[in-house]
Amino acid sequence: MTMMRTILYGAIAGTLLTSGQALAAVSQQEAAKLGDTLTPMGAVKAGNGDEIPAWDGGLDQPPANYKGDGRYVNPFPEDKELFRIDQSNVDQYAGNLSPGQVAMIEKYEDYFIPVYQTRRTASYPDKVEKQTIENATKVELVESGNGLKNYQTATPFPIPQNGLEAIFNHITRYRGGSFTRNVAQVTPQPNGDFSPVKFTEYFTERVALEDYDPAEDPNVMFYFKQAITAPSRLAGNVLLVHETINQVKEPRRAWLYNSGQRRVRRAPNVAYDGPGTAADGQRTSDNLDLYNGAPDKYNWELVGKKEMYIPYNAYRLASADLSYEDIIQPGHIDQSLARYELHRVWHVKATLKDGERHVYEVRDFYIDEDTWQIALVDHYDGRGNLWRVAEAHAMQIYDANIPAYAFETLYDLLSGRYLVMGLTNEEETPYEYDTERSSREYTPAALRRAGVR
Repeated sequence: MTMMRTILYGAIAGTLLTSGQALAAVSQQEAAKLGDTLTPMGAVKAGNGDEIPAWDGGLDQPPANYKGDGRYVNPFPEDKELFRIDQSNVDQYAGNLSPGQVAMIEKYEDYFIPVYQTRRTASYPDKVEKQTIENATKVELVESGNGLKNYQTATPFPIPQNGLEAIFNHITRYRGGSFTRNVAQVTPQPNGDFSPVKFTEYFTERVALEDYDPAEDPNVMFYFKQAITAPSRLAGNVLLVHETINQVKEPRRAWLYNSGQRRVRRAPNVAYDGPGTAADGQRTSDNLDLYNGAPDKYNWELVGKKEMYIPYNAYRLASADLSYEDIIQPGHIDQSLARYELHRVWHVKATLKDGERHVYEVRDFYIDEDTWQIALVDHYDGRGNLWRVAEAHAMQIYDANIPAYAFETLYDLLSGRYLVMGLTNEEETPYEYDTERSSREYTPAALRRAGVR
């Protein structure tokens, strides 16, 4: 590590980690760094004097060949792979990898990490950046860290003081206000065979509802509806979620519509380590989005910040020129299609509390400093064994200033199987942003209408 990096990260640690588990917002003096030495979202503006460049505003304009159709073409087609990390040199780069990444390289001879030039493409709308800066001195954790005070929207803790604040930044991050997407999920067998499950998903942040009332349902953060469209045996089943901020005070409200029975029922198991939808046992409910839901089962430690090779600018993986068969292979996706870059991440460790139950005893999260999106997660079982490795292949939605995921992967080191969620390559209309919706569309009564085959 260079002297510049040592001084820089030492200053960060001195500022942020000495406060321990404080629940208060930061001072005006600290918040003044946002937009100055820090980006409006709280990342360090400066580069590292080497591979990581300074942040210059991000990628907020589409390339000339983008057609505005939700198929995000690669804005960096001339970039070439700089080098790759594989079994021959993994020890040399292990300090910039998670234990899970190292384990994947050691398990599969054909698994490697292709490294490209680092491009800090993260960009947000002005209103989100301004609200985030305002949040820094106002938003606080309440009720043992399970809820937020004085929070409406945007990133609540751009200068995090503990692990809970950092994980809430991921949970609450701006996803575009309101959008629709058509995606596929696959759970390949060890030999690579798979059959996609396809979804149409609807997401609307509470403040983006056309009939938004700040006084009504203030504990709800966003509304989510997921309708299965294929295969035919599952088509028509719909999941509805009202995602609450404080899920200990008021658990997530979830309902399922079963098209075969034509009935709506509450779904209390859509939380924690309940089974993920149509995932063949390959993920838990809180694996979606790499982590979601109530944080109350774990103790959260803000370990610090480090530089890591993480999936980034994954436009090639999202290309319509690829089929799902081009991407999916035995054991893991085709890594030659992926792109990894060196970025600074926050390391947050979650350890299961005494007396609590969950299939994951320990989870190590690595959160991108520019976007507050989780990039990597290592999951350990109750015996302390590294079990599952999650990666999110990120890309910037450049026509709407929204960081997002091209798709998520979750690898099972024990079974040799894995899951990919969010594939769009073969879907007709992958993404549609700025959709107008009312709260009436996210009621249990609306589920049956949405679920008719």
